[in-house]
Amino acid sequence: MAEGYKQEFSNLVEIVAKLRSAEGCPWDKKQTHGSLREFLLEESYEVLDALDEEDTQKLRQELGDLLLQIILHAQIAAEYNEFKLEDELKDINSKLIRRHPHIFGNTRVKSAEEVSHNWEAIKKEERHPEASILESVPRQMPALAYSQDIQRRVAQIGFDWENIDGVIDKLVEEVQEFKQTESQPERVDEFGDILFTLVNVARRMGVDPETSLRQANRKFFKRFAYMEKLCRERGITIGQLSFDDQNALWKEAKKNVK
Repeated sequence: MAEGYKQEFSNLVEIVAKLRSAEGCPWDKKQTHGSLREFLLEESYEVLDALDEEDTQKLRQELGDLLLQIILHAQIAAEYNEFKLEDELKDINSKLIRRHPHIFGNTRVKSAEEVSHNWEAIKKEERHPEASILESVPRQMPALAYSQDIQRRVAQIGFDWENIDGVIDKLVEEVQEFKQTESQPERVDEFGDILFTLVNVARRMGVDPETSLRQANRKFFKRFAYMEKLCRERGITIGQLSFDDQNALWKEAKKNVK
C-alpha cells in the first residue's frame, strides 16, 4: 500500500477517535453498535445505488461513507475492550490467505467455479461439524438476496437442477398452484414459492435478482414521473383518466424513457 493510502487511513481513524473522545462531537459520542445499524444499512444501499447508476464519483463518496461506519464500529468496540481495529484487519487478512490456497499456497485451480467450490470446502472445515452450511447467511438480508445466497450455497454441493429446463417447469408448476389457491395464507405461501423459483431461474441465468428488480423499480419510477410531467403539461389529472387513457400515457412514457 502506498504511503499516501496509509496516511489517509490513519487520519480517518484518528478523526473518528477524536469525534468519540470526551472533547468530541455530542452526536458521535452517543452512538452505539445498535444505534448505527440503520446508518450502516443506509450507506450500503447508497453504494449499491451508485453501482447501479455506474457513477464512479458517487461510488467514491459512498464507499467513503460506508468506510466511516466500519471505523465507527471499530472505535466503539475498542472503547469497550471488545476488539481492536488491528484485530479486524488481522482476521480478514488471515481469512483471505486461508481461503485462497491457489494464490498463497500450492493448490492449483483451472476456473472460477473451482475456486468457488474450494472456498466452500474450506468454509466447511471452519464450521462446527453439526452446523448447517446455511447458518452463516445473514437472515437480515433482503429476501431476494437471501434466497439467492442460500440457493447458490446448496448448489455448490450438488443440490441443484440438472439444467434450466427443470427450473422453468417448476416455475410453471408453482404458478399453477398459485392459481388454485383459495385462501390468503395459501396465496402467501404459494407466491413465496413462485418468487423462490424465480430466484433460482435468475441464478441459473447469471442474473442478480436484487439488481434486476432495482433496475425495474428505477425504470418504473422514471416512466411514471414522465407520465406525471405530461399530465401537468396537458392540464389533466392522471387519477381521473380512464384505464385506456392511462395505458396510452404509459406507452408514450415507455417510448421516451428507457
